[in-house]
Amino acid sequence: MSERKCPWEKFYGSVPGKLDYPDQTMYEAIEETANRYPAYTAMDFMGKPTEYKTMLEGIHHVAKSFRALGIGPGDKVTLCMPNIPQTVVCFYALNLIGAISNMIHPLSSEGEIAFYLRDSESVAAVTLDQFYGKFETVRKEVPLKHLIITSVADALGAVMKIGFALTKGRKIPPIPAEADVIRWKSFLDLGQNFVGSYVCRRKAADAAAVLYSGGTTGTTKGILLSNMNFNALALQTAAMSVTCKPGQSMLAVMPMFHGFGLGVCIHTMLVAGCRCILVPQFNAQSYAQLLKKKRPNYIAGVPTLYEAILRNPDMEGVDLSCLMGVFSGGDSLSIELKKKFDTFLREHNAKVQIREGYGTTECVTASCLTPYDTYREGSIGIPFPDTYYKIVKPGTCDEVPYGTEGEIVLSGPTLMMEYVNQPEETADTLRTHEDGYTWLHTGDLGLMDPDGFVYYRQRMKRMIITSGYNVYPSQMENIIDAHPLVHMSCVIGVPDPYKIQKVKAFVVLKPGTAATDAVREELMEHCRKNIAKYAMPYEIEIREDLPKTLVGKVAYRKLEEEHAMAAGN
Repeated sequence: MSERKCPWEKFYGSVPGKLDYPDQTMYEAIEETANRYPAYTAMDFMGKPTEYKTMLEGIHHVAKSFRALGIGPGDKVTLCMPNIPQTVVCFYALNLIGAISNMIHPLSSEGEIAFYLRDSESVAAVTLDQFYGKFETVRKEVPLKHLIITSVADALGAVMKIGFALTKGRKIPPIPAEADVIRWKSFLDLGQNFVGSYVCRRKAADAAAVLYSGGTTGTTKGILLSNMNFNALALQTAAMSVTCKPGQSMLAVMPMFHGFGLGVCIHTMLVAGCRCILVPQFNAQSYAQLLKKKRPNYIAGVPTLYEAILRNPDMEGVDLSCLMGVFSGGDSLSIELKKKFDTFLREHNAKVQIREGYGTTECVTASCLTPYDTYREGSIGIPFPDTYYKIVKPGTCDEVPYGTEGEIVLSGPTLMMEYVNQPEETADTLRTHEDGYTWLHTGDLGLMDPDGFVYYRQRMKRMIITSGYNVYPSQMENIIDAHPLVHMSCVIGVPDPYKIQKVKAFVVLKPGTAATDAVREELMEHCRKNIAKYAMPYEIEIREDLPKTLVGKVAYRKLEEEHAMAAGN
């Protein structure tokens, strides 16, 4: 194998260029930390702290419960929950018994849940009581042996539990007594009464979790990630942060079904001995209150989160001198937003700047980050330790000179194992180059300067990013086109000051169908049923026809241009 170039190493400062990666599982990595700092707080949820020692005990208890249900090595279990203690404990308990966590968005539509369960071949699912209805509907068409139901209240202290029952809890429909589910208390009782072996010794190279992304073609893919992928990311991220030390805290608002949330806000923090302040749902007002009350050392989020903070009057006068790291990822951070937020941080006594990262779910999350003390305008930073970047001519493995735009490819210990059930796309994305190394072809265009700073330009494939989530127009169009009144459709992303982009759909109705308000509402209801909330079109515009290219394809770029002109952009 030939040596890979790394001109960026001279900008690492105190960050080591090479790290040691133990041959261990994710659970074993946090167990080591817990044994060193048993009395440190691992999780803080709505005022209820959980020490590392107590968290480990909970993980073992839940591991026994899963084994009591017959779930074991290699089995996949879907976790469909926000950032609550049960999600964390279930995630590591499954790792402890050698099973694989299938992480999905709680706001997924019924159709998406059905796909995730079927594609992963999940034998069980754990979800909140408020999502029971969707799963019960899905179970009529997708076999699911066990459905475990928990509640936010299950993780609360006595006083908070009463408060929850009187407020948000009242809005959740009760689950029928005869429902074929295992309630959280009964699930824990299974572990209490379990006798026998339950720990499965696995290696770093073994599969640990499935996360979802669009792959290189824009079609939803399950991404199989190993213990090594997550553990390497944790060690790399902590090293790149420069300041990360045991006992510090992270305001964990990025969700655990997202590589950023799971890999950085949870696993990295727990491996480092830090405290995860779990935030189940982002709300600008409550987020401001948490910043004031909890004074976290680290915050991380997509650009829209920082836009919301800037707009939030509750942030007036908040002292942010506690911050030692502010990270942005999941979408491009505009130069203007970075300038505004850096000014905001200075005005609120923070000594740090916002640092932009770049990565893909195919390598868990970030693999490139703005250095601690160096910033180049428009750059997404330099690669993590043991991670290598280069720019190649699109469609090839041929490297282009510094300063030349091409496809971003990367290599390192966080590269995924495969796309689940997609060998052809796996082979197209993970390619062995002439240097003998495997490189991930990201499908993103960018360039690298002679010092190794990377600059992201745009995606090679058509995609919409709204509030940090990937939305694939072709999938949306397939759903809309499935409605019996629709002849054809086209979905585009239009600029939005808060979400970066929002989704708009253009529809041509079947001949003889009138474009009435009732029809438009019927189409919106169809979308609500089959499309996740974050991907919902804000508008459906009905047209007589759609513009076409010379070869007869719908000219979506033309629609984008028309919208921009109409909006005066």
